[in-house]
Amino acid sequence: MKYNLFLFFMVFQFYFFYGQKKEIIKTSFKVDGVCYMCKNRIEKTVFKIKGIKHTNWDISSNEILVIYDNNKASIENIHKKIAGSGHNTQIEFASDSIYNNLPECCLYKKKDKKKLLNH
Repeated sequence: MKYNLFLFFMVFQFYFFYGQKKEIIKTSFKVDGVCYMCKNRIEKTVFKIKGIKHTNWDISSNEILVIYDNNKASIENIHKKIAGSGHNTQIEFASDSIYNNLPECCLYKKKDKKKLLNH
């Protein structure tokens, strides 16, 4: 009897902690950058976020593909972390101090924030 009760609680705990349904999201959006150093920085930044399953930033289109677990990561946090690495996204902008510390080859032309927000 004790063994059955113990087994029941072990199965219950396993299901409760590990059996929660994952909500895997696949999304893409624009990230400003120009070179392979940018690609490396952007992808490393995104991979450091808990819940990221896959990421790939395309240099020619400036489009990033991100696959993540929505229970562990949020799209807002992904945008913030990328902007924190010095790269503008569609909803977050890198600070001038971080942008100005990027290597010379990574200095993309900053977009006019007011122009973007008015469209």
